[in-house]
Amino acid sequence: MFSSRAFCRSYRLTANFRTLIPKSIGTRTMTTETSDSLLAEIAQATGALNDLRLQNADASSIDAAKKRLGELKKTMAAMNVAGGSKDAGKKKERLLLKTAKGTRDYGAAEMFCREHVERIVKDVFTSYGGSALDTPVFERKDVLAGKYGEDQKLIFDLMDQGGEQLALRYDHTVPLARYLAMAGATVQAKIWQVGKVYRRDNPVMSKGRMREFSQADLDITGVWDPMIPDAEIISLLCTILTRLDVGEFTIKLNHRKILDGIFEVCGVPQAKIRSISSAVDKLDKLPWIEVKKEMTEEKGLSSDVADKIGEYVKHKGGPSLLDILKADTTLMANPSAKQGISDMDILFTLLRAYKVLDKISFDMSLARGLDYYTGIIYEAIVEASAPPAFAANAESPAPAPSKAKSSKKAKADDGEEDELDESQVGVGSIAAGGRYDNLVGMFTAAAAAEGKKAPGLPCIGVSIGLDRIFAIVWPKWVEKGMRSKETMVYVLAAGDGLLEERIALVQELREAGIKTDFLAKKKPKLTAQFMAGEKDEVPFAVILGGDELKEGLVTIKEQKWEFVDGKKTKVQSEDQGLKVRRDELISWIKQTPTYQGWSSGRLI
Repeated sequence: MFSSRAFCRSYRLTANFRTLIPKSIGTRTMTTETSDSLLAEIAQATGALNDLRLQNADASSIDAAKKRLGELKKTMAAMNVAGGSKDAGKKKERLLLKTAKGTRDYGAAEMFCREHVERIVKDVFTSYGGSALDTPVFERKDVLAGKYGEDQKLIFDLMDQGGEQLALRYDHTVPLARYLAMAGATVQAKIWQVGKVYRRDNPVMSKGRMREFSQADLDITGVWDPMIPDAEIISLLCTILTRLDVGEFTIKLNHRKILDGIFEVCGVPQAKIRSISSAVDKLDKLPWIEVKKEMTEEKGLSSDVADKIGEYVKHKGGPSLLDILKADTTLMANPSAKQGISDMDILFTLLRAYKVLDKISFDMSLARGLDYYTGIIYEAIVEASAPPAFAANAESPAPAPSKAKSSKKAKADDGEEDELDESQVGVGSIAAGGRYDNLVGMFTAAAAAEGKKAPGLPCIGVSIGLDRIFAIVWPKWVEKGMRSKETMVYVLAAGDGLLEERIALVQELREAGIKTDFLAKKKPKLTAQFMAGEKDEVPFAVILGGDELKEGLVTIKEQKWEFVDGKKTKVQSEDQGLKVRRDELISWIKQTPTYQGWSSGRLI
C-alpha cells in the first residue's frame, strides 16, 4: 500500500550530505557550493516529506522524515553561525527571497478575482445602507487586551515604539468599538470596513487560513427594536454569499444567552462558563468524545455535567427546535435561556419575511470563542468548511492528521512550529459574527473618571473572510475561464507606427469609460502588438491603417478564447475584422454583448 521510496530518498539525502559538513564547523566558513548543496538537500527532503503525507504513510515514517529534515535545517543554521563568527563581513550573505510565514503574494489574475469578490461585497454593503470606515492596522496593546478569550495568544505584539506598547489588529470589531467609544458611544449607523487583520495562528495557506488576511465587516450600531438589526445582518450575509457563487452554504445560528443558560442548568461553575463555551465551539472540527475529554481532563469539569451539556448541544434544526426548548421546564426557568429563546422566536419570524429561512440551521453546538459576544451568534459554512472525512459529533475520534494533536503546538527539531498537514484541514467558516452589546461600554468605562457613569452602545456585526472565500472561488474562476485583466480594447497600428494617432484614440476610448491599452513602441511590428493584446486577453483589437484613417475608418477585430485540454487558448480565425467609422467606434463597442456583460468577468 505504501512505498517507502520517498522516505529512503530523504534518508539518503541526509546521509550523503554528512560528507559535506566540515569537521571543524566552528572554525571554517561555509562555501557557496556547500550552501547551495545543503539548500538543495533541504528542498528535496521537504519534497520527500510531502510525498509521504500524500501517500498516507504511517506516522513513524513521517516522523522519521521530519526528523531528517530538522537535522538538515539545524546543520544549515550551525554553518551560518560558524561562517559569520570568524569571517563576518568578508562574504556576502545571500538573501532568502520568500514571504514571511502565513503570508503570500497574489499575481495579476488572482488579484482580478479578489477585486471582483471585494466589489460584490462592497456593493452589497452600500445597498444595505452602509457607510465606510477605516481604522489603523495597529492599536495600542491595552485596547486589544482581554477581548479575545483563549485567542489572546494569537495577537501579534510590536516592539516598543516611542513608549507605546502596540499590537497588530486581530479583527475589525475591537477597533470599531474603540472608535465608537471615542465618538461618545452615540453613533447609530451601519458601518463597514474592509482591510487586513493579523493572527499568529498556524497557517494553512491553500485553505485561506493565514497570519495576514483580509476581512470585510459590516456592523449595525445603536439602539433599535429587538432582533431587527440581527435579521438585517443575516439577510445581508445571505445576499453576499449568493452573489459570490460559493456554492451551497448554511448559516449556523445560536444565542449566547441560551448557551449560558444551558451551562448554568447543567451545573457549570460561573468561572468555567467561557472556557467550556470555547470547548463546545470545537464541535465543528472534533467529535463529541474529544470535546468532552477537553472539558473533563483539561478544564476540570465533571463527567456528569459534560454529559448533560452533550444532550443539549447535539440538537440542530430550524424554528421547530424552539418548541423542544420551550417544552424544557428546567431550561425555561433559567432567565438567560428564556430571554434567548424569546429573541430567537422573533428572529425566525423576521428571517421568514427576508425569505432566507432555507439557509438557516439553529445549531446548539455553535459557541463562538470570543469573549465579547452577548446575544445571537452565527457563522457561514460551505461543504469545504469541515476537515475531510470528519463526521460531526461522531463517537469515535476523528482520524489524526500527520501532525500530532496536542493542546500545545508541536515543535520541529529546529525549534520552529511544525506545519499542519493541509490535506487534513478544512476551510472553516467563511463568515461569522454576532451581537456584542457591552464592548463599547467596556472602553467608555475604562476611560471614564472615577464615579462617572459610562455610556454603552449595543452593536451587532458580521466578518467575512475574503481569503477563505477566495480559496473557494478561485478554482471555479479558473474552470469557468474568467478574465485576468480589465482591458477591453487594444489599439494597434499596421504599417507605419502611427504613434500619435494611436495615443489619440486610446485617450478617446479611455475618456468614454472603455479600458484601453497599446504597445509603448514608436514603430512596433503588428505581430508583436497582437501578441501583447492576446497576452492580456483583450477581446477587441482596433487596427489603425494610414489609408483607412484618411477615409475615417478603423478595423476592429473581436478575439475569442476557448478551452483546449483544460487550458485557455485563443481561437484562431481567418476573419480580417470589420471596418467601422472611427467616430462611431465607441457606440459600436458599447452595443456589443461583450461590453454589456463585462462586469461578469467572463472571458469564455
